[in-house]
Amino acid sequence: MLVVHDLVKDYGEDGQRVQALAGVSFKVAKGELVAIMGPSGSGKSTLLHILSFLDRPTGGSYSFSGRAMDSLSDQELARIRNREMGFVFQAFNLLSRSTVYENVELPLLYSDAPSIRRKGMVEQAVHAVGLDDKMFSEAGKLSGGQKQRVAIARALVCGPNIIFADEPTGNLDSQSGAVVMETLEKLNRAGCTVILVTHETYTAEFARRLIRLKDGRIESDEATKARRKTKADFFK
Repeated sequence: MLVVHDLVKDYGEDGQRVQALAGVSFKVAKGELVAIMGPSGSGKSTLLHILSFLDRPTGGSYSFSGRAMDSLSDQELARIRNREMGFVFQAFNLLSRSTVYENVELPLLYSDAPSIRRKGMVEQAVHAVGLDDKMFSEAGKLSGGQKQRVAIARALVCGPNIIFADEPTGNLDSQSGAVVMETLEKLNRAGCTVILVTHETYTAEFARRLIRLKDGRIESDEATKARRKTKADFFK
């Protein structure tokens, strides 16, 4: 699904250039749940931004579902992001005075989904994260864990092939973080590819594969002994 070869990303001008990625190569198959870890400044967020078409590399190549990134215009990248990718961020990025329904519906307003189908699509996404009883509650009045589950529902509503999650449990307590990761794991078992960036070991342990970055390079890339975890695992 994703093919990354010798990916390089530089920032700054000559003489003050910083290399965030220094030749990264790997592949991700459809249906994988991959965690990317590394210390601050290792390049993990930069990599996620390129994978999710939010930034372009300086060098190397990246193909998503057989389409080379460097052959696509900004408009084409935006179209793929809207139709095929879902995003979950550490800060939730919800409209606090809008309802759960309105927040989840938002991506549909910028899509070509028929208006007659939108209500069902929103309800299905909210049901998938277990928040049916909060459908018309204001997002700002929810707990942190509930807000992140709304963000996951919003990421799901357009039916993406892949979800990118940037520190999805970073602003949550352990119990709420466990519920969020159980939700992402459930979606992955249903066939959705998930790639997440995290600095938290317990969060990464939900993944079936762990890529570690250091100084813009892959330090290790290996399968994990992941098992289905529960909230209790976060308190051991």
